[in-house]
Amino acid sequence: MKFPSRVLSLRNASFLASKRSFNPPCPEEKLSCKSKAFLLNCNQMFQFHAYPSRFLAFERVTNNIQKLNYLSSSGFAQSRAVSRPYGASVETRVNDKNFEGVYVQRGMNVKPLVVERIDKDENIVRGEVDDLSKSEDANNMKNVGEKGKSGVSFERGIEKEAWNLLRDSVVTYCGSPVGTVAANDPGDNQPLNYDQVFIRDFVPSALAFLLRGEGDIVRNFLLHTLQLQSWEKTVDCYSPGQGLMPASFKVRNVPLEDNKLEEVLDPDFGESAIGRVAPVDSGLWWIILLRAYVKITGDYAFQERVDVQTAIKLILNLCLTDGFDMFPSLLVTDGSCMIDRRMGIHGHPLEIQALFYAALRCSREMLTVNEGSKNLVRAINNRLSALSFHIREYYWVDIKKINEIYRYKTEEYSMDATNKFNIYPEQIPSWLIDWIPEEGGYLIGNLQPANMDFRFFSLGNFWSVISSLGTPKQNEAILNLIEAKWNDIVGHMPLKICYPAIENEEWRIITGSDPKNTPWSYHNGGSWPTLLWQFTLACIKMGRLELAKKAVAMAEKRLSNDHWPEYYDTRNGKFIGKQSRLYQTWTIAGFLTSRMMVENPEMASLLCWEEDYELLEICVCALTKSGRKKCSRGAAKSQILV
Repeated sequence: MKFPSRVLSLRNASFLASKRSFNPPCPEEKLSCKSKAFLLNCNQMFQFHAYPSRFLAFERVTNNIQKLNYLSSSGFAQSRAVSRPYGASVETRVNDKNFEGVYVQRGMNVKPLVVERIDKDENIVRGEVDDLSKSEDANNMKNVGEKGKSGVSFERGIEKEAWNLLRDSVVTYCGSPVGTVAANDPGDNQPLNYDQVFIRDFVPSALAFLLRGEGDIVRNFLLHTLQLQSWEKTVDCYSPGQGLMPASFKVRNVPLEDNKLEEVLDPDFGESAIGRVAPVDSGLWWIILLRAYVKITGDYAFQERVDVQTAIKLILNLCLTDGFDMFPSLLVTDGSCMIDRRMGIHGHPLEIQALFYAALRCSREMLTVNEGSKNLVRAINNRLSALSFHIREYYWVDIKKINEIYRYKTEEYSMDATNKFNIYPEQIPSWLIDWIPEEGGYLIGNLQPANMDFRFFSLGNFWSVISSLGTPKQNEAILNLIEAKWNDIVGHMPLKICYPAIENEEWRIITGSDPKNTPWSYHNGGSWPTLLWQFTLACIKMGRLELAKKAVAMAEKRLSNDHWPEYYDTRNGKFIGKQSRLYQTWTIAGFLTSRMMVENPEMASLLCWEEDYELLEICVCALTKSGRKKCSRGAAKSQILV
């Protein structure tokens, strides 16, 4: 079997210097293992089911990993110096004036308040705060680890089955766990790419392991995907930016001489995906997971490593680059996130904006502030400020806002226009007027010139709550809407990926008659149990634990009996999806993570963000030399500070 040229032998990787010729070395080269039963020879035949109880007990595996003193910071960073040729230049690139182009040009060199706070008395003030937070996080992690080892909270009935299935899905690379496959259905003869490790899909698995006190697999995953970031990605002789993270990777066995096999990591950056769409959300999820790992384990030295800092900067460099767009939201094509098929979300979908905002807040916490990163930190603060205002002001709808849109004047040409995006009132769908409750509201799915997508997208709204992208009042209203429309958004299985489904001629035009995204199926109004953990996190943050418990209990009744499907079909989620994979890993992990957060709601505080009022004081218009007389932010500040 012939593999692409980018899949390289480990023995050749040591002397190849170009980014095309990079492959992560096996941890076995750096470690001496005390347990021969655990650390497999890299030349042996790879097995996906590295964790079944018949092979090795999971608890024993994680204990052995902890004894290995895995990948010390100094040694690992030095070993990557040659294989990451761009690492030395990224500081120069970030520090370059071009990087300030996103809300930093034309007088934006004036330091925002937040940046001054970071720079001033950094060693004293920030050091004390960080030490305090690190101590609290370490105590939380200790409590979780003790509770996990006791077996009281995790080994009851359906949870025991779920943990066994999750362990069976673990993938190893050179003897170390590096992720979980997307699905592990023994009856599936054509797994397609469901036998790969997806960055997006692994996040709930990672959180389940972290909340159980087992962080080594997450650390390994972060390091190996970080290394894959440097690979060349090409579609029809064109390559995207260096910071792009792969959508997934697969451990393959490459034949060598003397009938031996060698394990290699084979990433997919979208060049094999349906539609050849780059995974925009992969890098955002990677940064979010990195923060979760650091906060829960207390391993703050990990985020300070040179290679980790470089990876963050490269991802942000892709997101904050100059372009033609007039808006602070990210412009993406259809299919570039969880909804990875044509569903009419091209433009500025809420899901990407919410994850982008969360990733920016994560990066601001984790970046080491020095002369080389000051411009980047300034760009992050300005983008956070502009993005939060943009989403809160223009994406939000409730009964009052819909009535306002209904009375919009069109074709306004002035700086004082009310209808800035020239939205025609006729766009308001008939279902929305009777559907939206008096006490609820939500963030719409997309906003472009003369176009508002009024569909409710769950993931984007959940992450707007989790990251405080919405105002406190808006966040509360989102949960009020879900509670009021429980039968529509939750139904018989939490939760709808979007509501409502597009049907008839609209379905044919928007999806291209996609046979998988038929009405109330898959991405077109299907119910996805993996959204449960994100809903649970949002509920706990807003003090609505009873809603989370209700949804978890509902999922618990069916998931095991239905063999842990990927998604459910029909308007109320009664049927298992017609093309749904069974034993879907992020369904399993999402349920486990939800149960653990419900039982330990105090841990949710490590994964959420509270409102940052200092961001609201940074107004891009006020800092420009052009001296605009009127700014829309000033008129709306009273609404934001609610």
